[in-house]
Amino acid sequence: MKDPTIPDASTRKKFMFYDTEQRQVELRIRCQYDNINQSQFFRMMISGYLSNDPNILKFIDSFKEKHSIQGKAKRDYVNKKHSGATANISKHGLNADELESIFDIIEMEHPEL
Repeated sequence: MKDPTIPDASTRKKFMFYDTEQRQVELRIRCQYDNINQSQFFRMMISGYLSNDPNILKFIDSFKEKHSIQGKAKRDYVNKKHSGATANISKHGLNADELESIFDIIEMEHPEL
């Protein structure tokens, strides 16, 4: 059975980074435990990050604070922007699918645009 998370060969890009052998072994074991492979794990994490999943964003903020990756003022600024974006989406009731539908309707009504 083909993994539906794998992008088409003509459009995919390879991600590569370095870590310790011990952490790679631990990741493989955890992925086996969760019945996923490493590629699926990383695609899940990237999807969650790009979709602003609050659980992932909270973890990243905590990690940045714990490891002094970013100053408090910058972290607060980023968190404020995320909160503002979430509030706007809630206020206007628009998600990505609804926004796309709006553009489709405009295009149908005004094809010259």
